[in-house]
Amino acid sequence: MKLVIGGYAQGKLNYVLQKYDMESCQIWDGGIPMNKSEQRGTVVINHLHYWIKSRIAKDGCPEEEILAFVENCPNCVLISDEVGNGIVSIEAFEREYRERTGRILVELAKKAEEVERVICGIGQKIK
Repeated sequence: MKLVIGGYAQGKLNYVLQKYDMESCQIWDGGIPMNKSEQRGTVVINHLHYWIKSRIAKDGCPEEEILAFVENCPNCVLISDEVGNGIVSIEAFEREYRERTGRILVELAKKAEEVERVICGIGQKIK
């Protein structure tokens, strides 16, 4: 599994698509194919942070669900905005989402074979 992080609109998806053959990539935007039959080629999950937010809003457990997905789909690329920078929201839900997303990304980074941060379309290898 590979993890790509970076700020909003920094070219993370384009960066990933340049690294991999676009024909073999299956891009999921803000969602995750939980059914094994939906997973073909390199599965790219774009906007992972949106999926996490929707699972929290529906009282899901994105921590367990994403780890199960990664275990079943080890050849995936996860792309997420960094949501821990900037102003802390006054809304309790937004603070919970921000904290849980950060903790999920920490766990994913530990398990990832590669972690890259993209700034202005340029990837910086972290791990």
